[in-house]
Amino acid sequence: MRRLAIALTLGVLAIAGCGRAPDQPPAQSGAAIAAVEHDATGWPSYGGQPSGTKYSALDQINRANVSSLQVAWTYHTGEISSGTDDTDATVSELTPVYANGHLYICTPFGRVASLDPASGRQVWSFDPKKPRSGNMYAENYCRGVAYWEAPDPQARAAECGKRVLLAGQAGMLMAIDADRGRLCPGFGQGGRVNLAALDYKGEGPLANTSPPAIYRNVVIVGASVTDNKFRNSLDGIVRGFDVVTGRELWSWNPIPPELSDRTGAANTWAPISIDAQRGWVFLPTGSASWDTLGVNRIDAIPDANAVVVLDALTGRRVWSYQTIHHDLWDYDLPAMPTLATIEHQGRPVDAVIQGTKTGNIFVLDRQSGKPLFPVREMPVPQSDVPGERASPTQPMPVLPHPVTSQALTADQAWGAIGFDTWRCKAKLAAFRNEGMFTPPSIKGSLLHPSFLGGTNWGGIAYDPNTGLAVVNSSNLVSSVILKPRAEYDEKRDKRPGVSVYEMRGSPYVMLREVLLSPLGAPCNPPPWGQLTAIDMKTGQTRWQIPFGRIRFSSGLSSPASWGAPNQGGPIVTRGGLIFIGASLDSRFRAYDIQTGREVWSARVPAPATATPMTFRHTDGRQYVVVAAGGHGGFGTPLGDALLAYALPRKAYAPPRKD
Repeated sequence: MRRLAIALTLGVLAIAGCGRAPDQPPAQSGAAIAAVEHDATGWPSYGGQPSGTKYSALDQINRANVSSLQVAWTYHTGEISSGTDDTDATVSELTPVYANGHLYICTPFGRVASLDPASGRQVWSFDPKKPRSGNMYAENYCRGVAYWEAPDPQARAAECGKRVLLAGQAGMLMAIDADRGRLCPGFGQGGRVNLAALDYKGEGPLANTSPPAIYRNVVIVGASVTDNKFRNSLDGIVRGFDVVTGRELWSWNPIPPELSDRTGAANTWAPISIDAQRGWVFLPTGSASWDTLGVNRIDAIPDANAVVVLDALTGRRVWSYQTIHHDLWDYDLPAMPTLATIEHQGRPVDAVIQGTKTGNIFVLDRQSGKPLFPVREMPVPQSDVPGERASPTQPMPVLPHPVTSQALTADQAWGAIGFDTWRCKAKLAAFRNEGMFTPPSIKGSLLHPSFLGGTNWGGIAYDPNTGLAVVNSSNLVSSVILKPRAEYDEKRDKRPGVSVYEMRGSPYVMLREVLLSPLGAPCNPPPWGQLTAIDMKTGQTRWQIPFGRIRFSSGLSSPASWGAPNQGGPIVTRGGLIFIGASLDSRFRAYDIQTGREVWSARVPAPATATPMTFRHTDGRQYVVVAAGGHGGFGTPLGDALLAYALPRKAYAPPRKD
């Protein structure tokens, strides 16, 4: 399930288990895996490496010379829409893949293209003719593609021996010849597998919001489903296909068979991680349907809101760890699990680092699924909705500390001026508020962190040199009301900033909004966005800084100390740098990973609501690439640019030819 909401700040800002031991043989040593992470210099998959660390061992660009970065080239997709009757809004969330000496991208309208990495020149383009309107969430977007090549050199040289895999927004999995830009005729039906035509056992349309994952000859896809509409949404089935033939090899369903006719979802809409040494696939699952009402799913669904591990070749479940019990808040796991080798109690341990919308960071032993830092079951408020039964406790990590605020009282309401503060205080006081995990109610309940996070799909980057995990987060307060259907008045209740969900078959209509003051500022105190570095050796926060700025209609920006909501994620490099777009103020930034000090920034044509990437091409230059096309669903300025940055050639020593 993909989470978006819209709110305006001064007319401009849009804001939108238990571990179970597997019966697997001992894994490769942590030292061996750490060596692989340290040597990662390419960017062959969405998360940099299949493990999702978003780390590069390149250091041509470093803290000493990053101030000299300049634009090396710009590629324009030509695809911009603010949302009209015939074209849904365009959203720029792309992270390119560097493989086969090419840069592979997808565009908001679903085109796949190959670019020359040194110039940005388009080599080929394939257009699957995706519908431009009527898309899920009324948006055109694509986060990325996957790359595969045959292990045998002879097969690799043949047609479709190298492939680009796209899980399209219309529920279509496609294999495209990476050298020629044509569909691979032996894959599925003429190069396509129609995922939407397969049995997902529930109601509603199917879409894909994240790129597929690949392990050996298996391509693995999750799916997105419609939120808060159907009681029995499509089940969140994850499927593995033969990357050559398109034949389905396995499927796994997070919904227990006995509940499949009563509920659905718990789907994996965020990117998927792969442990190549173990042959395991790591899934971040979401909430079951309805998201904010669970009267139809009182029985436990242990694989919802969980890190779930499957055997990548068979789909057999290995272990699962649940981060939210009986979710009533739409707190999906929104980001790919980060698979890193960390130092824990004096020895290297293969770990899973999982960010959440609550701002909690779970650190699990990758082999067993058991927490590496203590997690306590915290008593939480109970529901007053007839027939609902909230979980009596929720898991709360003792370490790491949450990356966002998790409690807010009416007395802490914030405003730019006294009147603003007074109105926000009245707003907050009107809702049921017993702290985090206050269940949705008919009166209306406060939700803090909001359904946007905490963390979101940008996820976490891990630097094996410093042992630091870096995560950006948003800090907002929202409300959720279960409005009795008989009392719902569209003219009164459907107002600007309020999202309305019909929740078919329930006694309620769900109303949800980010709570803003009359001047359009969030009702909770700033910072509204932060960047945090966590020492994985100790679980302690190394540093935390406000991140991003709000840009006002006057052209002025808010103070840096306020931070701002953000979408996208960071990457880290051996050069001691964090690169991140994500903020809505049309800046692309670099930070010193040791201190959190901003060491470089550049103005970009539109907000870079995407995760960047970096690579070194055959010309010897290290490039940093980011998509900067804005977010039509959030009402930001829009563009169509993919920008590559590099050092001037005189600023670094090119590799010797001998």
